[in-house]
Amino acid sequence: MKMSFYKELFLQILLIFSLIALSSQTRYQTKSHYNFVVKEARYTRLCCTKNILTVNGQFPGPTIRVHKGDTIYVNVYNKGKYNITIHWHGVKQPRNPWTDGPEYITQCPIKPGGKFRQKVIFSEEEGTLWWHAHSDWARATVHGAINIYPGINSTYPFPKPYGEIPIIFGEWWKNDVNKVLTESLESGGAPNSSDAITINGQPGDLYLCSKSGKCIKIFLWINN
Repeated sequence: MKMSFYKELFLQILLIFSLIALSSQTRYQTKSHYNFVVKEARYTRLCCTKNILTVNGQFPGPTIRVHKGDTIYVNVYNKGKYNITIHWHGVKQPRNPWTDGPEYITQCPIKPGGKFRQKVIFSEEEGTLWWHAHSDWARATVHGAINIYPGINSTYPFPKPYGEIPIIFGEWWKNDVNKVLTESLESGGAPNSSDAITINGQPGDLYLCSKSGKCIKIFLWINN
């Protein structure tokens, strides 16, 4: 009877440690395959609603999470109106330039209705990088973060973070970004400046957005 009790206790302790080990390994979920569907979606910013190019309908796009030394595959499906490529900014891609992303430099663009599988090798990188479109100005809305954690069985050079929040700075144009680029090329001048700076796709409260007929109450504090 006593032996059975200790055996059951041992199994319970073993189960607890197994769950702790599993949770520590899976706190940051990583995977080896991603599907990027490039398509238009309607977004409202600065009182204006327009169609923008997105990945999986998200702006900014999905965050890629990997470990140092990982190799992942990204299936890119172009459901937009224009050619597209995706570039992995800061990733060295040793002996693998064919899926690095620069349009007409290392690969042909993915035509509308087409698809392409990109192999991404994280050989020495560690930390935070980003991916973005590499066709004209599509990167204005087609971009996202890449979180590269230490290799398996490796440790952080600092205390392991409890959590993470990617912060992505971007720009927002009220006009279609393709029109902004076209007008610049036709005039020979510099492109129009963006209408707002964004953080994770949001312009923030400093950019007022009001409509005719609306009453706005403003509070003013003066600290002497």
